[in-house]
Amino acid sequence: MIAPKAVHCVIIGRMDFKPYEYSGVVFDSRKVTPGCLFAALPGATVDGHAFVRPAFEKGAKGILVRKDRAHEFIGPESDALIPVDDVKVSLTETARAYRKTLKAKVVGITGSAGKTTVKEFTAAFLRAKGRTHATAGNYNNDLGLPITILECPPDAEFLVLEMGTNHPGEIAHLVGIGCPDIGIISSVGTAHIEFFKTQDGIAEEKGTLFRSLPEQGIAVLGANNDRFEMLKGMCRCRTVVSDGTAPFECPLVGEYNRWNMSLAWNCARELGVSEAGAFGALEGFALPGDRWRTSERDGITFISDCYNANPTSMIVALEAFAAEPCRGRRVAVLGDMFELGDVSATLHEKVKDKALSLGLDKVVFVGENFGGVSFDEAKADLFSYVRSGDSVLLKASHGMALGRMLEP
Repeated sequence: MIAPKAVHCVIIGRMDFKPYEYSGVVFDSRKVTPGCLFAALPGATVDGHAFVRPAFEKGAKGILVRKDRAHEFIGPESDALIPVDDVKVSLTETARAYRKTLKAKVVGITGSAGKTTVKEFTAAFLRAKGRTHATAGNYNNDLGLPITILECPPDAEFLVLEMGTNHPGEIAHLVGIGCPDIGIISSVGTAHIEFFKTQDGIAEEKGTLFRSLPEQGIAVLGANNDRFEMLKGMCRCRTVVSDGTAPFECPLVGEYNRWNMSLAWNCARELGVSEAGAFGALEGFALPGDRWRTSERDGITFISDCYNANPTSMIVALEAFAAEPCRGRRVAVLGDMFELGDVSATLHEKVKDKALSLGLDKVVFVGENFGGVSFDEAKADLFSYVRSGDSVLLKASHGMALGRMLEP
């Protein structure tokens, strides 16, 4: 629910606007539910204003539209219109104002790899202590973060915000809206290095989260972070250093996930979560989306980790896969990584060398950046090789749609 005051007088800019408690905020008309607020956002290929009437017919209680487009709607949907100068700016400024009214402790999480996992662990632990609202899926950009804030219940005790970036300055924008009390940086790798040029440039961007924290805030950082000293030096508040351990077993595979869980545990402990509460929160724990999703077909185990990929996440996934018990042979299918700029060839070669050094029984490379075969050729090669008892890891950037390997 969105608190009434949030939509009352801020961005909407109309003091006569009646405050409603909307059931949520959506910008995809296919996801409209009765009582929600629909934001008619203009897109590169689709303009949300084209779906105003369908959104109203599906039950949208309010519809944010641009003032200069409001005259286009003269049917019954006109009563639900909320005309504003800029729909996206309106969402952002309402979220910024609403954040200031929240009493919840706000945790901001960023990192080149692992941020979604840390977010999920953190939210799970904090729910053991009190009402917690967290970023859904990967709503971690300049549109998803405001929506996450707006959907936070006014009585929430904790708000967990994932913050993503692929261009300089984006973290500064997000922390300016979310104003976190506690910050966690999961890792500094080479994801999106095309836009940051160097790993230090990426650390500078991620470190903006730590710089934004108030003096009474808390920065949580892993001792294994490649830019540990650099990031620690950016803090004006207390720093809590994770050593990668926790007083309970990690439910996810891989040493890197133990570090992710440890970061979350250190944060949760600072916020008063008990060891017993955190342990109980891990029952049934699973990651959302296409992250290390295990399935079986014809006796073959498939591990689909295709939500996204960068050199850091690719290498740790390969190491975890190589260490996993397997009845038969281990096969990795690796697809291209994107947004690596001038160092793309070097980083793909680094991942390739790592994959070939782990003693896997077969590695299939897919895509131009890996100098591999086409998708169809790779699929044919894979299924002509594997047999019952084998395990297969699928890992690539989301745009490669490598998960299609599992389609008939």
